[in-house]
Parts: sequence; C-alpha cells; structure tokens
Amino acid sequence: MDKFLFLDRSCLQPQGMDNVRLVVAAAEKDAANNPLFHEDFFSTPSLPWEARYDNAYPNVIYDPKYKKYRCYYTFCSKDVESTSTPREERAKRDYRPMSTRITSLGYAESDDGIHWVKPNLGLVDFEGSRENNMLFRYAHGTGIFLDEEETNPAKRYKLVTKVEYPGSRTYMAVNFSEDGIHWGDMIPWPRWNPPADSHNFPFRDKVDGLFKVITRTWRNGVRVSAICSSRDFINWSEPREILRGDGFESQVYSMPVFWYDGLYLGLASMFHEGDRSAENFDTVDLELTYASSCDKFDRVAPYQYLIPRGQGKYPDGDFDSCCIYAAAPIDMGDGRLCIYYMAGNGQHTNFRETSFARAFLPKDRFAWYEPRNPEKTAVIPTGRMNIYGNELCVLADTEEGGEWSVAVCPTWKSEPFEGFGFDDCTLSPGEDGYTRVQWKKNLMDLENATISLVFRFRKTRLYAIRGEVVRTAERYYEGAPTV
Repeated sequence: MDKFLFLDRSCLQPQGMDNVRLVVAAAEKDAANNPLFHEDFFSTPSLPWEARYDNAYPNVIYDPKYKKYRCYYTFCSKDVESTSTPREERAKRDYRPMSTRITSLGYAESDDGIHWVKPNLGLVDFEGSRENNMLFRYAHGTGIFLDEEETNPAKRYKLVTKVEYPGSRTYMAVNFSEDGIHWGDMIPWPRWNPPADSHNFPFRDKVDGLFKVITRTWRNGVRVSAICSSRDFINWSEPREILRGDGFESQVYSMPVFWYDGLYLGLASMFHEGDRSAENFDTVDLELTYASSCDKFDRVAPYQYLIPRGQGKYPDGDFDSCCIYAAAPIDMGDGRLCIYYMAGNGQHTNFRETSFARAFLPKDRFAWYEPRNPEKTAVIPTGRMNIYGNELCVLADTEEGGEWSVAVCPTWKSEPFEGFGFDDCTLSPGEDGYTRVQWKKNLMDLENATISLVFRFRKTRLYAIRGEVVRTAERYYEGAPTV
C-alpha cells in the first residue's frame, strides 16, 4: 500500500482547501534523562580536550553488529578563549574565538541509548597522552553514516569532513572504516572545496542510488544548504543549492535528512540574525523540511519548530534554551522516532555550554492540518489519484465533539460518485491508529476512474492516508536530478 503524509503539498489540491492550517508537531523531550551528556571541560575529572562543543553536529547510529549506539560529534579541542575564561566570567563579556582554534571529532557510545560513555580510544595524541575519546584532529563538521548496502566490509562506515588546519589550509575529505572506530588516511576531494563550515551530512540516495552529502555554502550574503553527488564517494560534483531560508532572519545552518515512506524529511537548523533587538537574535531553531528528491527541499511550516528551545538565557537558562542541532533520527521500533540533538544554553556567537539530549516523535504524526477556525468545517481535497484496490485508511485524531468524513469525487469541485458521498462512508478504527474507510460501494468499482478524496472535518487533526491508491502523473512533471 502507498502512504501519503499531508505535509507533502504535492498530495493536495490547494484550490479546494478551505479553513485549514498546517501545524508541525513538537517533539516530546526525554525529561527523565536529558541531558544525556555534556561538555566535560568543567567536570571532575576534567576532559581538557573538550574545550567547547560549539554546534557539535551529532551523528547518531545504532550498529546491530556491535550492538552499540554511537555518537560522533565535532568539538573544539583547542580554544584558548574558552579554556581561559571561567564560567563565572563568561556572562560578563563576549566570546572572541582565535585563529588558533582547532576542531576535532569525538566519539561516545551507549548500550541502551540513554547512558553514554566516552571511551579512551588511544588513537590521538593530546598534550602528550592518548587517553581520550578523540578520533581525529583538524576535522570540522564531520558527517558519518553506516552504509548497509556496502558490499566491501572495510567501507561499512563512510565519513565526510572539512579538514581544517589553523590558518587558511582547508579541504574536503572522505574516509572509510569497518568498525566505526579505526579509520584510514583522509582522502582529499579531487575537485571542489565548498565553505562547508557546518554539518557535512553523507548518505546513499534512495531515489537515484548515488552518494550525496548535504553541506553549507553562501549565496547573496546568507547561509544556504547545498548538495554534492558522487558515484564512488571520492569524486564529488559541484555544490548545488537545495534550501534557502528568509534573508538574515532565518538562514539554513545545517540539515541532516532521512528517508521516510517515499519522501526525504530534513531537520534544518535555522539561524537567526539581522536584528539585535529580536527575541530570537543569534539563536538556532529546528525546522522540518521535505522533498520528493534531493534536488530541492521545502520548509513544511516556516517558523514552526520541531524541538522547542528551553526557557531562559545564558547563563541561567535551560540546557537547550538557545541553539539546537539534530542528528538523523533512529526508529525506536515502538511507533516512535528518536531525535538525538546537541543543544546550547547561550547565543550562537557567544559563550555557551552544549549538551547532548533526545526527543521523540510518533511516526507519521510529524505535522497535521486542522481547522483554522475551530467553529467552522474545514475542507481538504487530494490531488488526482487512481485506484488499485479497496483498502483506504486515514490517520486522524479527533477531539471531543469533533468529526470527519471523506467522499470520493471525480474532481475536487465535483459531486461525489454515487455511493461514495460523505454520508456513505463508515469509519472503523484500527489498532495502529489508522481508521479504515469504507463506502456503500467498493473502491474497485472506480478502478478506471481518476478520483479526488475530499475531506470534511471539525475539531480534528489530519495527518496521512494509506491505501491502495496512487497519485496520477501531474501536468507539470518535475524530472529527476542528474549528476
């Protein structure tokens, strides 16, 4: 069966929509366990190489072979400004990073996803000792993924990073590993060297089978998300813009993505600047984006945030009160996705301490349509569809006193087919939250027709449909991207 999330605008017919608004879900934070770990420079004992996490850009992976949750994160292993400024002094002046600052890649692991340790890996020298959890020095915005389609065991894990030495020597590079701990030498990109001072997020594209990396570049003075493609993970294409925000006020800083039932969903960290008097100035919020292919993403609902920032400001605010950067989620196997994220308690360009945390989203319930005016009936028609079976289910939540129904019509503005009207449908709730819809006649009676499903609802949230229906090819076709 096919599934269509209502957040995907290509599923709907906007001419027929009435009295509706789209709302993005707020993820449920793990209040019992958050934060899961944090910068340990000020801890006892201190980890002196964890001078500042900054954005950290987490990559969280569950490896079934080793039965471990793994977190790879970027941090500043050398930052004189952070290490020389006590906490009690940080709120009194601005953070001024020096050109000698060094970014590195750290590693933490967990058996249950809650309790994390930072093991001594013995790989990288720091001030005369290898007793630390560092994987690389001079690595900025590293992205790592476990490639489950890889046939060469030595390349199960793949890495993209910006090799960055103090001064001006920087270049993009890749690396490979079997176990996610022991890596080879960095392999520089033969061409292209985007700014990439962000989360460089690699993955294997489900649409065209190519490797992709989402990075960041600049266009007309603002940060934008860009993508590069590769057939071999070594030779990459020129970066192409795939998502832009709104001027200075909402710039795309980073965007991990994940494949979900025929769509790519993105977790875009949106940076706010341009107005020092604004309440959200110099903070970072997390927005939901989507795409049918990776050549162009859209924001689901601009300025609605998936993981709400905590309360307060530095130095007394919640641990996640100012900046949020997410990892691609992990399926919990219980109907929820787990989003791990790094969160800062201070402004982006100022002093802050960063912690690692997690939040949960029910599957399929990422966003919904509801009546804009709750006292009036709302209407949503789908775009054109064809039928290949009798099964149709709807994911909806109805408040007390609410109701919804759906008719099958030739077009969104036509009367329903006979036997498929609003009063002809019966609703049978299922155990998985979806409600099966049946009419006086079978859907297969219309198998040669083009249809539109028209919803009428009050005090109801509509999330998705699932069934033996398929979208009809639209008049204006968006072709697949090329490399």
